[in-house]
Amino acid sequence: MPDATDNRTATSELEAVLASLAYLLTRSQEHERQTARAGITAARSDVYLLRALAEAEEASRVGDLAARLMVKPSHVTRQIDRLQGQQLVERTPDTLDRRARQVALTAEGRAMLNRLKQANITGLTNALDGIPEPDVAATVSVLRHLVDRYVRQVRITMLSEDAAPPGRTADVAGGAEDAGGAEGAGSGPRQCV
Repeated sequence: MPDATDNRTATSELEAVLASLAYLLTRSQEHERQTARAGITAARSDVYLLRALAEAEEASRVGDLAARLMVKPSHVTRQIDRLQGQQLVERTPDTLDRRARQVALTAEGRAMLNRLKQANITGLTNALDGIPEPDVAATVSVLRHLVDRYVRQVRITMLSEDAAPPGRTADVAGGAEDAGGAEGAGSGPRQCV
């Protein structure tokens, strides 16, 4: 049976690999290269929003999108304005609430997202050349679990921060530390990994 030291080492190694992967996948130049291959121009955050709409499979409210992406609704509203100007999304009336609007991908938005996905798959296929399919499938399974748990942890942290009095940030366990510290409110983006 492995001891706790082995788990810390494996977790430390996973953190290093994920940090490297995140850096490689989120570099501006790489994003621009991938979008150029797909024949599109879209900011990374816009791509995440379009993916969230595609995964929803139906129109979504701004607040629901913001919660899914873990950003403020005003941020999503600005993105939707920009994407609507490019005819990648459309707003429609909400049938349940006349004051609200629903947002959905247009056919052009779905086609653009599919082109980007194909460009990404081509790059991944080249990078995974020689790696057995069962290893890739196992990696997908582990990463899905990791993402689900990490998103849950981030959401809990966000809820506790939102409930904390102004100027203080509550931690997950219910304690608090000054917002001026290294872990204070506003120390990083609230986007899903």
